[in-house]
Amino acid sequence: MIALDRLAVFLTVVTVLISVPGPSVLFVVSRGVALGRRAAVSTAVGNEAGLLVQVVLVAFGLGEVLARSLLVFSILKFAGALYLIYLGVQAFRHRKLLMVAEQTAASAGRPGRVFREGFIVGVSNPKGLLIFGAVLPQFVDPSAGSVHTQLLLLGLICVLIALVSDATWGLLAGTARNWLARSPRRLSWIGGASGVVMVGLGIRLAFSGRE
Repeated sequence: MIALDRLAVFLTVVTVLISVPGPSVLFVVSRGVALGRRAAVSTAVGNEAGLLVQVVLVAFGLGEVLARSLLVFSILKFAGALYLIYLGVQAFRHRKLLMVAEQTAASAGRPGRVFREGFIVGVSNPKGLLIFGAVLPQFVDPSAGSVHTQLLLLGLICVLIALVSDATWGLLAGTARNWLARSPRRLSWIGGASGVVMVGLGIRLAFSGRE
């Protein structure tokens, strides 16, 4: 399969790329601060599940279709952007519910629900497809076996590293929420702030290019 020296370089590159906080980290952090550690981890798992779907698409050549088709890229990009904005507006509208009772926050942060939200955000972000399509092929050795299998393996490694990174950020944010929860007013404010962050991420995604 993949040579160890090539794999070592790959691990170094993707660890550096993933460790730099980006939109996915901000999304997970915003959910962790607003809804707690369990919700943050569920969001991270959902987001990475969405990325895993992207890895499969790249491994079988659909990443190239996205890179060449402005229409497909735009549709996927705006779908993801609108969903992020929707989640942000909902979080902002219901920010005072966090101040009323912890049970409300627990209901909003059900693992299945936040997993689904994280998955939709992860799978609908075209940046992941483009990054996977640009980075993974550079570390594939056609003479070492199936190209599809190597792409899948490299992509899975990326997803696992991203999961550890995002979950760690989410746990830290969820821990900070314990302090915020001591003041209902602070909790309400941070719920609104997390909504603003998600709206901002959606707008950023909508107006971003392929770079």
